[in-house]
Amino acid sequence: MRLAILFLTGLFTLADARAAEVDQAAALETLQDEDSLLIDVRSAEEFADGALPGAINLEHDRIAERIASVAPDKDRPLVLYCRSGRRSSFAQDKLQALGYSRVINAGGYDDLLPLLERGE
Repeated sequence: MRLAILFLTGLFTLADARAAEVDQAAALETLQDEDSLLIDVRSAEEFADGALPGAINLEHDRIAERIASVAPDKDRPLVLYCRSGRRSSFAQDKLQALGYSRVINAGGYDDLLPLLERGE
Protein backbone atom coordinates (compact mmCIF):
# COMPACT_ATOMS: atom_id res chain seq x y z
CA MET A 1 0.00 0.00 0.00
CA ARG A 2 2.81 2.41 0.87
CA LEU A 3 4.46 1.67 -2.44
CA ALA A 4 1.26 2.49 -4.31
CA ILE A 5 0.93 5.80 -2.46
CA LEU A 6 4.56 6.69 -3.17
CA PHE A 7 4.12 5.78 -6.82
CA LEU A 8 0.99 7.92 -7.18
CA THR A 9 2.63 10.81 -5.35
CA GLY A 10 5.53 10.61 -7.79
CA LEU A 11 3.19 10.65 -10.76
CA PHE A 12 1.39 13.75 -9.50
CA THR A 13 4.71 15.46 -8.83
CA LEU A 14 5.87 14.70 -12.37
CA ALA A 15 2.59 15.96 -13.80
CA ASP A 16 2.91 19.21 -11.85
CA ALA A 17 6.52 19.64 -12.97
CA ARG A 18 5.54 19.04 -16.60
CA ALA A 19 2.74 21.58 -16.34
CA ALA A 20 5.23 24.19 -15.16
CA GLU A 21 7.63 23.78 -18.14
CA VAL A 22 7.73 26.93 -20.22
CA ASP A 23 10.08 28.04 -22.99
CA GLN A 24 9.70 31.77 -23.47
CA ALA A 25 12.92 32.08 -25.49
CA ALA A 26 11.71 29.49 -28.02
CA ALA A 27 8.28 31.14 -28.05
CA LEU A 28 9.69 34.58 -28.84
CA GLU A 29 11.92 33.14 -31.55
CA THR A 30 9.02 31.18 -33.06
CA LEU A 31 6.82 34.27 -33.13
CA GLN A 32 9.32 35.80 -35.60
CA ASP A 33 8.06 33.21 -38.11
CA GLU A 34 5.21 34.81 -40.09
CA ASP A 35 3.45 31.45 -40.24
CA SER A 36 3.34 31.06 -36.45
CA LEU A 37 0.06 31.29 -34.59
CA LEU A 38 -0.22 32.81 -31.11
CA ILE A 39 -3.00 31.15 -29.12
CA ASP A 40 -4.41 32.39 -25.82
CA VAL A 41 -5.91 29.36 -24.07
CA ARG A 42 -7.52 31.33 -21.24
CA SER A 43 -11.27 31.83 -20.94
CA ALA A 44 -13.11 34.20 -23.27
CA GLU A 45 -13.60 36.57 -20.32
CA GLU A 46 -9.87 36.64 -19.55
CA PHE A 47 -9.10 37.18 -23.24
CA ALA A 48 -11.56 40.10 -23.38
CA ASP A 49 -9.82 41.70 -20.39
CA GLY A 50 -6.54 41.81 -22.29
CA ALA A 51 -4.61 39.67 -24.73
CA LEU A 52 -1.25 39.70 -26.45
CA PRO A 53 -1.21 41.47 -29.83
CA GLY A 54 -2.12 39.11 -32.65
CA ALA A 55 -3.38 36.34 -30.38
CA ILE A 56 -6.50 34.32 -31.03
CA ASN A 57 -8.54 32.74 -28.25
CA LEU A 58 -9.08 28.98 -28.08
CA GLU A 59 -9.97 27.96 -24.54
CA HIS A 60 -7.78 25.11 -23.31
CA ASP A 61 -10.69 22.77 -22.57
CA ARG A 62 -12.04 23.14 -26.14
CA ILE A 63 -8.81 23.43 -28.09
CA ALA A 64 -8.91 19.86 -29.41
CA GLU A 65 -12.31 20.48 -31.05
CA ARG A 66 -11.46 23.89 -32.49
CA ILE A 67 -7.80 23.77 -33.53
CA ALA A 68 -8.35 22.30 -37.00
CA SER A 69 -10.45 25.31 -38.02
CA VAL A 70 -7.55 27.71 -37.43
CA ALA A 71 -4.52 25.44 -37.92
CA PRO A 72 -5.26 22.53 -40.26
CA ASP A 73 -1.51 22.16 -40.95
CA LYS A 74 -0.12 20.10 -38.06
CA ASP A 75 3.40 21.39 -38.79
CA ARG A 76 2.42 25.03 -38.30
CA PRO A 77 4.27 26.61 -35.35
CA LEU A 78 1.85 27.19 -32.46
CA VAL A 79 2.71 29.32 -29.43
CA LEU A 80 0.38 28.90 -26.46
CA TYR A 81 -0.05 31.03 -23.35
CA CYS A 82 -2.47 31.40 -20.46
CA ARG A 83 -2.22 33.12 -17.07
CA SER A 84 0.56 31.04 -15.54
CA GLY A 85 1.58 28.38 -18.06
CA ARG A 86 -0.41 25.54 -16.55
CA ARG A 87 -3.41 25.57 -18.91
CA SER A 88 -1.13 26.15 -21.88
CA SER A 89 0.83 23.06 -20.83
CA PHE A 90 -2.35 20.97 -20.80
CA ALA A 91 -3.32 22.40 -24.21
CA GLN A 92 0.19 21.64 -25.50
CA ASP A 93 -0.19 18.01 -24.44
CA LYS A 94 -3.59 17.77 -26.18
CA LEU A 95 -2.27 19.26 -29.41
CA GLN A 96 0.79 17.03 -29.45
CA ALA A 97 -1.46 14.01 -28.92
CA LEU A 98 -3.41 15.16 -32.00
CA GLY A 99 -0.19 15.19 -34.02
CA TYR A 100 0.79 18.86 -33.91
CA SER A 101 4.58 18.84 -34.02
CA ARG A 102 5.60 22.44 -33.32
CA VAL A 103 3.79 23.48 -30.14
CA ILE A 104 5.46 25.73 -27.57
CA ASN A 105 4.22 26.63 -24.10
CA ALA A 106 5.12 30.31 -23.71
CA GLY A 107 3.87 30.56 -20.13
CA GLY A 108 1.85 33.38 -18.65
CA TYR A 109 0.38 36.56 -20.09
CA ASP A 110 1.86 38.87 -17.44
CA ASP A 111 5.36 37.47 -18.07
CA LEU A 112 5.12 37.64 -21.86
CA LEU A 113 3.58 41.08 -22.31
CA PRO A 114 6.66 43.08 -21.21
CA LEU A 115 8.96 40.86 -23.31
CA LEU A 116 6.87 41.46 -26.43
CA GLU A 117 6.61 45.18 -25.73
CA ARG A 118 10.42 45.40 -25.47
CA GLY A 119 10.75 43.40 -28.67
CA GLU A 120 12.83 40.65 -27.10
